[in-house]
Amino acid sequence: MYPHANVIDLGIGDTTQPLITIVTSSMVDFVHGLSTATGYKGYGPEQGEKLLMGPNLKIAVQDPSFPAYIDSSVIIGQAAKFVDKAGKYKNIEYMTCGPQSDFFPDLPTISRTEPIFFNSPNNPTGHAATRKQLEQLVDFAKVNGSIIIFDSAYSAYVTDDSPKSIYETPGAREVAIEVSSFSKFAGFTGVRLGWTVVLEEILYSNGFPVVLDFNRIMCTCFNGASNITQAGGLGSCYHYVSFKLVPRFISKYCEIMFWRISQAMQSLVDHYMENARILVGALTSLVWW
Repeated sequence: MYPHANVIDLGIGDTTQPLITIVTSSMVDFVHGLSTATGYKGYGPEQGEKLLMGPNLKIAVQDPSFPAYIDSSVIIGQAAKFVDKAGKYKNIEYMTCGPQSDFFPDLPTISRTEPIFFNSPNNPTGHAATRKQLEQLVDFAKVNGSIIIFDSAYSAYVTDDSPKSIYETPGAREVAIEVSSFSKFAGFTGVRLGWTVVLEEILYSNGFPVVLDFNRIMCTCFNGASNITQAGGLGSCYHYVSFKLVPRFISKYCEIMFWRISQAMQSLVDHYMENARILVGALTSLVWW
């Protein structure tokens, strides 16, 4: 009916725009280096993202939430029996995060769980938790002895004063693990690269550091992301170079590169924000009966 219409793909989490040049150039340079004696590298760092919680724990997720939190819990045996009548798993605490609660769970009504999966900005609602809300979440985790698994994959899309990292919240260092991804701000859905922050302050109830278990699991179960992929990720992070540590003429070059990379990556974010604006406009213009 509309052969010339531009269609926005609503497929879960994927991107449609090409990678920025600095990313692909970094990957190409690394690949060429692998064919030289000085540039060759074997195994990279093993550490990558993988949850270290066992199968006997109860988890909490936002409702609605990104499906992978629930599906991964089902796979490792955390979810228990599926209750057909409720349409939910017995061992998962579903934290309602709809407009009726300002897209944030009513924490006093939530049962204690060991891990709490929390995504901000949330997929699919788009809500970014406020500073006050995250302070409440951190306090809740401390009181209950829970660990927050904070997914900040969409932090580049925060346009107000909402925190982009859980670690902007006082006390979060003792109760939160943060995971994120290059997929949403750098278009890495096909390249695949992310990171996990597990701080030494996070302890089990017996005082054992969580990071030691995390490190052992990563080194045992995961040999790390491809070196080529990591080269692309480092290319997108080029602007983290400290200008104070290089000569003045090189520093100026770094500033120019930082500006170019920032502009290129921001254009990706702007493209998807515009898609969201179009969708909101189209849906709000409809008459619902």
